[in-house]
Amino acid sequence: MVIFLDVKEAIKNRRAYRSFDPIDISDSLIKDLAESAQLAPSCMNNQPWRYIFVRDKEILKKLYPALTSGNKWVEKASLIIAVFSKPDYDCQIKERIYYLFDIGLATAFIILRATELNLVAHPIAGFDEEKAKDALGIPNEMRLITLVNVGKRSEEINPVLSDLMKLGEKNRPPRKKIEEFVFIDKFNQKL
Repeated sequence: MVIFLDVKEAIKNRRAYRSFDPIDISDSLIKDLAESAQLAPSCMNNQPWRYIFVRDKEILKKLYPALTSGNKWVEKASLIIAVFSKPDYDCQIKERIYYLFDIGLATAFIILRATELNLVAHPIAGFDEEKAKDALGIPNEMRLITLVNVGKRSEEINPVLSDLMKLGEKNRPPRKKIEEFVFIDKFNQKL
């Protein structure tokens, strides 16, 4: 029997919403999301990704001061996933350092699985890496790559959002045309 999975539907439904309603973060949900990352491809199967799933309210509060002012909305997330690693956990072939690519793939699997579960998983770059690593006990030699904020989408727009962010809650921000980023056979040969 052939089972067809609708990955394209999860890709279409994935959005970087910033307005959350609280949800219960169970061990089974964490395991489910982690299993998605576990199955991601990586160079030589090195699996360089490391994640801390933060749901404890006191630890979340210790993490908030690391956020930039534009990311105050994160405080409504029920779960923050710290994504971290270091280059020597993965392939390094001449100047090509693969760990960020492989971790991006695994994290995308988490984001798509969360979307399939009708959750929002929104990664951010707006945080002080050292403060966040300190709050979570991540060793200095590691790189904290992103924080993925997970919650249930709220129909009520979070009032701390900027006007531009509020617009993004209502409508998907514009996407580049395929012709702007896809080339055929050689650079600058358009589709």
